[in-house]
Amino acid sequence: MSRTAPLAVPDSAPGSAPRAESLVLPAPAKLNRLLHITGRRPDGYHELQTLFQFLDVGDTLTLRPRADGELRLTPRLDGVAEADNLILRAARLLQAESGRRLGADIHLDKRLPMGGGLGGGSSDAATALLGLDALWGLGMPLAELARLGLRLGADVPVFVHGHAAWAEGIGERLTPVTLDTPWFLIIHPGVAVSTPAVFGAPELTRHTPPITMARALQGGAASWRNDCQETVRRHYPEVARALDWLAQRAPTMLTGTGACLFARLETESQAERLLAEVPESWHAFTARGLNRSPLHAALGR
Repeated sequence: MSRTAPLAVPDSAPGSAPRAESLVLPAPAKLNRLLHITGRRPDGYHELQTLFQFLDVGDTLTLRPRADGELRLTPRLDGVAEADNLILRAARLLQAESGRRLGADIHLDKRLPMGGGLGGGSSDAATALLGLDALWGLGMPLAELARLGLRLGADVPVFVHGHAAWAEGIGERLTPVTLDTPWFLIIHPGVAVSTPAVFGAPELTRHTPPITMARALQGGAASWRNDCQETVRRHYPEVARALDWLAQRAPTMLTGTGACLFARLETESQAERLLAEVPESWHAFTARGLNRSPLHAALGR
C-alpha cells in the first residue's frame, strides 16, 4: 500500500524557453469514469463512449537535449522492446514530422503499473511529444501533436489536449468536460489483464445503445458503469475479489480493461482511511481527480 506522491508542477513554465537545459515533466494517470462499448467496426476496433479524467499521480519524464540527434531512454522497461516503447516512438515520430535533428536523453521514473488501465504508456508518449516540442523549440499546435499521438494509440490524444473529456469513436473524438474532482482509492490486484483478450471475448457487451454526452453528465457518477467489467471479473478471479472487497465499502468501478479498479470518496481523509484497510497482497494508493492535466500546468499551455 502507498500514498503515491502528487505530481509536482514547477512554479515557472519550463516549456516557455525553447532548448532549455532540461525539463522535468509529469505524465499523469487517467481513469475511465464511464466506459460503454457501442459497436464493433469491420477492422476489429470497437466504438466507445467514455469519460476520461486525470489524476494527480503518475510517471515523471526528465528530458535533456542532445545536439547529435540521438534519442536515448533510461531505464529499459522489462518486457518492452525498444521498437515498441511509446516514448521512443513518440520522439522519433516528432523528429520525422518536424524535420529537426535534435535529440534527447530521456529518463523515465515509472510509478504507474504497466497494463493497469491507468493510461501510463499513452501518458508517457504524450509527455514526450509535448516536452520535446518545448525542448526543441518547435511550437507545434496541440491539434497537430494530438494527430501524431493518435498514430501511437487511441488514448494518447486526450493526454495531449490535457483536459477531462467525453470521448467517442475509438476514444479519439474528444469534447472537453468539467467533472467532479473527488478523491479516489485505486487498487491494482497484482495480475496482468490482456486488453486484446477482453475485447475479443465473445461474451463482451458490444451493443450498448449510444447516449449523448449531456445525458451521461446529467445522470452523474451513480449511473456510470464500465462494459468491460463483467468480462474481466469472469476471467480474472483476483480482480473479481478486489472488486467485491472494495464495492462493500464505496462505489467501485474498473478503469479501462483493468486490472486497476477505483472507488470514489468525498474527502482525502476518507480515502486514506480506506487505504489503511486494503489487504497487503494488493498495491493501492490514493489520488485526486483533476480536470486539467498537470502536464499542461507545468508547460503553461
